[in-house]
Amino acid sequence: MNLEDRRKSLACLLVDPDEGVRSAAAAALERLESLQELSQIVAALKSDKRGQRVKAIIAMEKVNSPDVFPPLIELLKDPDPDIRAAAIQVLGVKAHPNSLTGLVRHLKDPAPAVRVHTAEALGNFRDARLVPYLAAMLKDEDEQLVASAARSLGRLGCADAAPPLVALLRDPRPGVRRTAAEALAEVPL
Repeated sequence: MNLEDRRKSLACLLVDPDEGVRSAAAAALERLESLQELSQIVAALKSDKRGQRVKAIIAMEKVNSPDVFPPLIELLKDPDPDIRAAAIQVLGVKAHPNSLTGLVRHLKDPAPAVRVHTAEALGNFRDARLVPYLAAMLKDEDEQLVASAARSLGRLGCADAAPPLVALLRDPRPGVRRTAAEALAEVPL
């Protein structure tokens, strides 16, 4: 049975007298549309135009399917830092535990923007195991990276993030101190 036949069969159930059946049909239709959309997006990832590829990656954020993760994780190996950064942003928003290992590796990416996006993305995982990785970024000279790591430490939601943020309050850069203070306010006692 092809996609269109499935869609027609499910659409008939949208007027079923039983609310549970209507709800299940609507959910199934939504999933089918996501999968169809995903196949078009994955095809766009193969474009030789960077802008089109970045738009396709960002579009994956709206697709509610576990099938988005393999292509996104594969994009972490892309030679173009803009492509890696876009994939990292989407993986951070989705915060799926299976993408965590791949993301942590990019805290050492050669491209500064990729490291910044990675530090920012990791804050969405709310995983205490990330504290040492993000705390290590607080020693970097790149103020954007330090600020992203500090914000993420604040968002992790664990008390272990407090000591590195307290130490950061003495940083000579006012912007870093301000970000550290804001992040510290988010850390639970």
